[in-house]
Amino acid sequence: MYWFYVFYRGHRRTLTDASMSRLNVIIFVLGAWNLINAVSATQDGQCIWYGECYTDIYMHKKNCPYTGPPKLLDNEGQKLLAKNCPHLMIDSGNGINTCCDTNQLKTMDQNIKLASNFLNRCPSCLDNLVKHFCEFTCSPVQSKFINVTEIQTEKNVKYVNGIDIYITNKYLEGTFNSCNKVSVPSTGQLAMDLMCGIWGASRCTTLKWFHYMGDAANNQYVPFQITYKNTDEPVGSFIPVDPKITPCNKALNKNTPACSCVDCEASCPVPPSPPPLPTPFTIFGYDGYAVMMIITFVCGSALFILSIVCFNNRKQIGVISADDLPSGFDDEEQSTFIERLGAGTDKLLAEFFCWWGTACASRPWFVLFVGFLFIISLGHGIKYIHVTTDPVELWAAPQSRSRIEKEYFDQHFEPFYRTEQIIITSIGLPNIVHNTSNGPVIFGPVFNDTFLKTVYKLQEEIKKITTPNNFTLANICFAPLTSPFTGPPTVSQCVIQSIWGYWQDSVEAFDYTTVDDDNFTVNYLDHFRVCSQNAYNPECLAPYGGPVEPAIAVGGFLSPGQDLQNPSYEKATAVILSILVNNYHNKSKLHPAMEWEMSYVKFMKNWIATKKPAFMDIAFTSERSIEDELNRESQSDVLTILVSYIIMFAYIAISLGQIKNCSRLLIDSKITLGLGGVLLVLASVVCSVGLFGFVGIPATLIIIEVIPFLVLAVGVDNIFILVQTHQRESRRPNESIPEHIGRILGQVGPSMLLTSVSESCCFFLGGLSDMPAVKAFALYAGMALLVDFVLQVTCFVSLLALDTVRQANNKLDVCCFIRGSKKDDGEEVVNGILYKLFKVVYVPLLLKKWVRAFVMIVFFGWICSSIAVVPHIEIGLDQELSMPEDSFVLKYFKFLNSYLSIGPPMYFVVKEGLNYSNKDIQNLVCGGQYCNNDSVSTQIFIASKQSNRTYIAKPASSWLDDYIDWSQLSMCCKYFVSNDSFCPHTGSSKYCSSCNITTNNIGRPIPTDFERYVSFFLQDNPDEMCAKAGHAAYGHGVNYVTDLETGLSKVGASYFMAYHTILKTSADYYESMRAARAISANITETINNYLKSIGDSSTVEVFPYSIFYVFYEQYLTMWPDTLYSIGISLIAIFVVTFLLMGLDIFSSVIVVITIMMIVVNIGGLMYWWHITLNAVSLVNLVMAVGIAVEFCSHLVHSFSVSVKTTRVERVADALTNMGSSIFSGITLTKFGGIIVLGFARSQIFKVFYFRMYLGIVLFGAAHGLIFLPVLLSYIGVMSRRGRRKAHECASRARNESRSQVCGPDSPLLQNDNNQYPTTSYASVNSIEQLHQVTF
Repeated sequence: MYWFYVFYRGHRRTLTDASMSRLNVIIFVLGAWNLINAVSATQDGQCIWYGECYTDIYMHKKNCPYTGPPKLLDNEGQKLLAKNCPHLMIDSGNGINTCCDTNQLKTMDQNIKLASNFLNRCPSCLDNLVKHFCEFTCSPVQSKFINVTEIQTEKNVKYVNGIDIYITNKYLEGTFNSCNKVSVPSTGQLAMDLMCGIWGASRCTTLKWFHYMGDAANNQYVPFQITYKNTDEPVGSFIPVDPKITPCNKALNKNTPACSCVDCEASCPVPPSPPPLPTPFTIFGYDGYAVMMIITFVCGSALFILSIVCFNNRKQIGVISADDLPSGFDDEEQSTFIERLGAGTDKLLAEFFCWWGTACASRPWFVLFVGFLFIISLGHGIKYIHVTTDPVELWAAPQSRSRIEKEYFDQHFEPFYRTEQIIITSIGLPNIVHNTSNGPVIFGPVFNDTFLKTVYKLQEEIKKITTPNNFTLANICFAPLTSPFTGPPTVSQCVIQSIWGYWQDSVEAFDYTTVDDDNFTVNYLDHFRVCSQNAYNPECLAPYGGPVEPAIAVGGFLSPGQDLQNPSYEKATAVILSILVNNYHNKSKLHPAMEWEMSYVKFMKNWIATKKPAFMDIAFTSERSIEDELNRESQSDVLTILVSYIIMFAYIAISLGQIKNCSRLLIDSKITLGLGGVLLVLASVVCSVGLFGFVGIPATLIIIEVIPFLVLAVGVDNIFILVQTHQRESRRPNESIPEHIGRILGQVGPSMLLTSVSESCCFFLGGLSDMPAVKAFALYAGMALLVDFVLQVTCFVSLLALDTVRQANNKLDVCCFIRGSKKDDGEEVVNGILYKLFKVVYVPLLLKKWVRAFVMIVFFGWICSSIAVVPHIEIGLDQELSMPEDSFVLKYFKFLNSYLSIGPPMYFVVKEGLNYSNKDIQNLVCGGQYCNNDSVSTQIFIASKQSNRTYIAKPASSWLDDYIDWSQLSMCCKYFVSNDSFCPHTGSSKYCSSCNITTNNIGRPIPTDFERYVSFFLQDNPDEMCAKAGHAAYGHGVNYVTDLETGLSKVGASYFMAYHTILKTSADYYESMRAARAISANITETINNYLKSIGDSSTVEVFPYSIFYVFYEQYLTMWPDTLYSIGISLIAIFVVTFLLMGLDIFSSVIVVITIMMIVVNIGGLMYWWHITLNAVSLVNLVMAVGIAVEFCSHLVHSFSVSVKTTRVERVADALTNMGSSIFSGITLTKFGGIIVLGFARSQIFKVFYFRMYLGIVLFGAAHGLIFLPVLLSYIGVMSRRGRRKAHECASRARNESRSQVCGPDSPLLQNDNNQYPTTSYASVNSIEQLHQVTF
């Protein structure tokens, strides 16, 4: 659940760009001001300037007016001219004559070096741009295309201060097209973002670019006004200059390659056509699943109704009476081995439980004492239990790919930054209409000056927060431009992404106002527009020295579906403050940050309560807030859970009693017994938790909150069945209380064993899941259910014996030391109201012919409708649901979802194993000149151009490309002369000397120098002179090991940072991860194929990483995981049912089919009630399988051993007796507790527990008490044992009166002697007592 604020962390890479922004501007201007000087045009062409004669206060060098012929260039000047302007090296016999001297050429050379910071990645672009610099500066015929518009005089010195340049559209367009895609690897941006002023790359055009390069009023690096006059025809006497251009995909010469794909789209290989996007499954234009299910329902229902009408004879559909049984029915020879084995197993279980129950009831206090010791022994393990609240530990398996990759990233590069964030929006403020020379501009309400100044005050107060141990923000913040050479960090050096960074956190700068030439006010609003279009403008850099990304500083400016192409930041409806704090893989280093965050949260709560103005609404969070709120949530719902349990306790305690009359109310009640049963249920949970505490498997909040509810739900029905069967079957003559209880347990024990073992196996197999939360839940639940069964057949049987003795001795319930005054008059127990309702009303109604047909059609339609919608269940978990309704983090999540306007950063991590000093390996990775068309950088670049499929929003930063560029600038690499160690490029020449980097034939460092100076690059801070210095951008992103003896560094793992597109839904998040993994797999294959081709047997892996991957990986395989978990649970239930029901495969299949229907229909409920499929709902679906066993197995087991002669009668027999127990013991017990969950403050409880539990109980009851009996009435098969009993009873019924044979041994029917035995257990038992049948 930490995925929601990752995107702010990627900006540690952008710090380099702060300095780059200055370079960009210098580049344009410097080239331009060297080229100018036109006094007046003459037809033959001559110079308009020569030499430099003035330097203004901004250190702008001005050229001297000169209208004579070109002059001879000296040797030093010729070397510079040949280097930068070889096309002007024309000797007409009088030497090389130009309109520039050596000083002008030196100035131009310096400016070209600055421009090459950004453009030398694309030689043709730089060459095209430099050509017009050369023409302006040195052309011998300047007056043909340059018109001097202004000459000024300072201190008797005249200089050119304004010119018009006539130039062809062909050249302007060609140069712009060759440069507009050149990238800046360290920022992931384009050079035009830095070199096109307020327009940035997205809105830059040819004319805007050249206009900015000559705009002296708005570009501080332009020495004087340069106006480009674009024309393809002569204007008066001026003929536009038309330098030759080279397209970016063409090589300049045989020694210089074309620009790479990353910098020139025309150089990119044509990518294969992407496969078509998957289309929805449709039939006749409608949803395919729905159409198929409608056809299935119509055809199936028609066939069913037809069979009912046409085959109305009972024998034709397999329903027979006792008289139809064949004469040789019970001959043992007709029984197969499996049937005999199954019958023997069934009898053996009954006899075992009869003996066991008698033994436990005979020594109740001893059994209870042993049980107490057992509970205490296992419960002791609770003190060793560890409760996991870390979301990563909960939802990502330790061996999952995402966890392994996260651990690798954290170990090698340190974890993502900790983020403290505040989202501020306005209440009741109007939009702002700002009139400008370009027309009115509408700003969002958050640009109200009072609003922004309130934000400033809040920001400044946060910067002053001090913890009890005197930790401040400066102690913990991320400050990328600090180093051992800059001293300890200060708060001003902390990365704070705030709109106030555009004014350098200065109210004075914010309030600065001027009036433009058209008399319109220019104020903070205009400055924001300038900065939002180019955050690297030197006037917009934040105090920490880097840019403020506008998409992070403001939010709510995108309309639905809009991306960050040409965004209107001024329409923002929220202001966002983001503070980056250092994070560490070593958690012991996080104490200061954790303490500061606690103080910060406390401060924010207090500020909102006491200082927040009425026109402002605020949401905030800290890195620790989610886990803190999860812990608080677990405590906030304790009351709700307790009330839920108490309601179930009360219902159980009260409903177990069977009152004969009011005078014996306190004697016949079962409050003590009910509470004892509930305590045993809770004791089973304690034993399970304690056992796994000893083992060392951590618990989760889900276990603590849900398993007691689960065990109570599935364990109480056994108590109801045992007690109610005991109440209905009175003691026989001369039968002791222990024998009576033993006989009862012999009847119901096999069924209890069946359900308990089925459920336990179901959950234990669920423990095979890789997801830690699901695995822990399954193991704890399975063990708790198993222990609960053991305690029920031991301790509860003993409690039942003690309670029976108490009742027989006429003692009061609860106060058992008081004897009641009303003695038992021997009146037989009257069956309860629920029992009579089932027997007299519900069962006869349900089993009517057409009612049964109607039920089958309704349930068939229900399952068809559920199958149609189940494939459309949404996968994921809305992060808002994870927080309590009163949580400040919940409000933050809602604001984040509403105002989020940028995607999260992501990294392509290249593991160690590549020799980066090798030129061929470099070509395999880099994205500049000479690099492969399928290199790492190129593949990521191509992916970013298909963002609708790849979810990659911009190209990746590349340390290798920047290192190569950095190494080519001689002023950037320095070392201390005293010890040859790294020296910042700003270091004094007194102590430091420039590195002597030897390059190979393509201008890259030779292997030795590559390894010697790569560590220097990663320690050097960027500025205007060395924009590519890598400390800010790559300080954490490249691992290297330096040999102390040789000073050489080997590069290990490194990453290439990109950005995802804006992600809103869970599907966006996990699909972006899927796409990133596909890209990484392709890159990995490319690298390893190359290594194999050169005989290198090693392999290198590339994997993608973003902080949210670890939480969303589960959704990539959610459907397979769900089907797997449910599938193995169903298989377990089938196997256990088959073994414990006398190898009765038919009954096993019926149970599994019914459970499958329940689960599928719960899936339909999830779709209609907007419950997403995730780890929480998967746990509930596995639990639904376990609970569904309760609704099915008891009834099917009762049906299979019934002695009735027809299916309908056997269903009636089973449903009359077991149905009431199922309804009271399972449905009503859980229903009361579930209703209370609807009032929980936790939204997860409301959605995933209240809604799903309610569906599980209601759907389980509907299938178990309505559908299953009807299904059995149509296709039920009597077990071999049941058929033998039925035949014997039917044979005797022909010769003896029914009352003499079946009646006396059926004590449940003593008030209704004209009926058959109604309890299948009782019927079987009575027949066995009278007629010992040998199997």
